[in-house]
Amino acid sequence: MNFEFSEEQQMLRDQARGFLAQHCPPSAVRTALDSDAPFDAELWRKVADMGWMATVIPEEYGGLGLSYYELAVIAEEMGRAVAPIPFSSSVYLASEALLQFGTEALRERWLPKLAEGSVIGTFAFAEGIGRPCADTITATFSGGSLSGTKLPVPDGDIADLVIVVAKDAASQAMCLYAVDCAQSGVRRDELQTLDFSRSHATLHFDNVQAEPLQADGETTIAALLDRAAVLFGWEQIGLADAALEQAREYAMQRYAFGRQIGSYQAIKHKLAAVYAKNSLARSNGYYGAWALQEKSSDLTLAAATVRVAGIQASLFATQENIQTHGGMGFTWEFDCQFYYRRARLLASVVGSEAMWQDRLVGELDRSSAAVA
Repeated sequence: MNFEFSEEQQMLRDQARGFLAQHCPPSAVRTALDSDAPFDAELWRKVADMGWMATVIPEEYGGLGLSYYELAVIAEEMGRAVAPIPFSSSVYLASEALLQFGTEALRERWLPKLAEGSVIGTFAFAEGIGRPCADTITATFSGGSLSGTKLPVPDGDIADLVIVVAKDAASQAMCLYAVDCAQSGVRRDELQTLDFSRSHATLHFDNVQAEPLQADGETTIAALLDRAAVLFGWEQIGLADAALEQAREYAMQRYAFGRQIGSYQAIKHKLAAVYAKNSLARSNGYYGAWALQEKSSDLTLAAATVRVAGIQASLFATQENIQTHGGMGFTWEFDCQFYYRRARLLASVVGSEAMWQDRLVGELDRSSAAVA
């Protein structure tokens, strides 16, 4: 059994890493943090020209028709570069929702535009603090129209298409609906998160036209979250590795009491612990990518495993990177903040660590019961 990506996929990784090193260096991330612009529009255009938004979209809808292994490779490099663009919202969530559950009419209308990057998509799931579930969702669909409020919505202030979780007024079941944000009944209020290189918003829907996706119910929503969790996990793996590399480089260059600080056991042990967590997350990432691509019945278990490991590795690596840099690591002038801000943001998308730990334990219990 091969636990690594293929030679072609490794070449794609090298290409993506080189491209992002050139077009999304740390100075570009700093510019995004300083700017009032919601995202780096020039980088978005260049990424679209590379065809990355079209990776897994079938050729019949203007995509490349590649596998999720290639998309996982690209997600890792997006995390490594801390790219200030709405890639995850548009690709992991909106495009994936349409691919898996959209009607043919919705796919034909939106997927070609998502593939070429001419529109931006996102997913409106939560409604504030608390775990989204049937008891807390108040957005309602009735007679072809949708009303309600969603927050926080990643890239909600710039999205052209929003996949909204709402209740059907008749059945009270949670369903997925596609909303064109060009309608006058859509109002957006910007929100600021810890990582303001990625925009967020509160979206208000006032009797806007919405189209239901093919499938409905909490099972469908959970399936979409599982798929996105694997890809977010790979983004976190890239982020954690970049933080480790930055910490190692600084430890090799910084001298204290006549020695490289990397020669002290306290720093060695710290970075070794980061490496161990990163390696565990990567191992789980391979499992998740395999389950996603092969449509395995293990996908829920794999997604929860990737998600928990990715959160823990990225938070630990970015925190230890700051600690390795000492007092200077906390200052605005140093780049450590980029990785920490993004790690905090990614730890809360598509559900918290606690939520995914619960799902992981539940899947392990079911697996044990099945074996028994």
